[in-house]
Amino acid sequence: MKPPLDGIRVIDWTIWQQGPYATALLGDLGAEVIKLETLDGDPGRAIFAVSGATTARNGKNFYFESNNRHKKSITLDLKKPAAREIVYQLVGKSDVFVQNYRKGVAPRLGLDYETLRQHNPRLIYATASGYGPEGPDSGEPSFDYLAQSRSGVMHIAGIDSDEPVYLFGGVADQMGAIMLSYGVITALLARERYGVGQEVNASHLGSMIALQGLNLACRNIMGTEFRRNTREEAFNPLWNHYRCADGKWLTLGMLQADRYWKDLCNTLGLPELIDDPRFKDIGVRGNNCQALVAIFDKIFITRPRDEWMKALKAGGDFIYTVVNRVSDLPDDPQVLANDYVVDYQHPAMGAMKLVGFPVRLSETPGNPRGHAPELGEHTETILTEMLGYSWEDVVRLKESGVI
Repeated sequence: MKPPLDGIRVIDWTIWQQGPYATALLGDLGAEVIKLETLDGDPGRAIFAVSGATTARNGKNFYFESNNRHKKSITLDLKKPAAREIVYQLVGKSDVFVQNYRKGVAPRLGLDYETLRQHNPRLIYATASGYGPEGPDSGEPSFDYLAQSRSGVMHIAGIDSDEPVYLFGGVADQMGAIMLSYGVITALLARERYGVGQEVNASHLGSMIALQGLNLACRNIMGTEFRRNTREEAFNPLWNHYRCADGKWLTLGMLQADRYWKDLCNTLGLPELIDDPRFKDIGVRGNNCQALVAIFDKIFITRPRDEWMKALKAGGDFIYTVVNRVSDLPDDPQVLANDYVVDYQHPAMGAMKLVGFPVRLSETPGNPRGHAPELGEHTETILTEMLGYSWEDVVRLKESGVI
């Protein structure tokens, strides 16, 4: 069976991460994605270090690779009318146009929604923005760091102080991309049902607010933010993480703590705590949480994590798991069993692992296996085979600097 977006063509006029990853997700679902690049290329191609670590492998850039898999690349100087005419022809044969340039850039180049819909009234025009399409800051530029700053997420990650904490890995870009692809797919469904094209906008700010929606709901309804507790101050010590003898950590996740209290005390070899008046129920344990966390710390540190995992499995119907590092994920059997990380043979980098597609569709699954294009790799093919340009036209366009 064909993938769910087979036959859908996406024009990708995006750079860096938020926009490119959104269209990569659409490519995972089978869409044909044509990436419009300047003659110099997406600036993401030039990132060869992130947080001091190299991004290069066999001359390839993992940052660009991961955000641009599956795509076809055409290079155009969009300041020239002949280049914009090529885009208009592509739009007439496409379903979706995605861009993430600052507000005002697209209209200035004649690539805004009002212009493009004249070439395709059923077009889905998607914009990845920093702060949303309206408001005083709608035209301001944004990157991941700024998105985390503006959205409040930097104040939910740390403990012990009110100092903001940045979450590495481009999480705001990733979340913005996921929400934009969600919006595009929803708009495609609406087009099938109602026959209308439309604009879609997903922003860093809106996406990160949605990600931490419960935090904001607490503030809106209760008038106060969640308190950032230290691990030692966990009100429910059965909802906490503990270091084991080998330096590895495990997490207990038992919200209904009283239900598990007796069995857990027996499993940990602490039966004397069962009827200890300091810990008789969740409310009292909360008032004495620091003492109980200290007791648990002393017991968990006596054995390696694997032994504790076995003991917990045998001891009762507990809710618990390991604390992974990012480096642990490619070898986690649960990750591998669900294809959250997949094997791939890259034509230049050889055997490698890729982040998998996070949603399983039983009949029309996504496929994240693919590589990013060389700069302008498909320019001639798109012009001659898709748009009907002659080879003489291609030569003329090259000589005039259009492509």
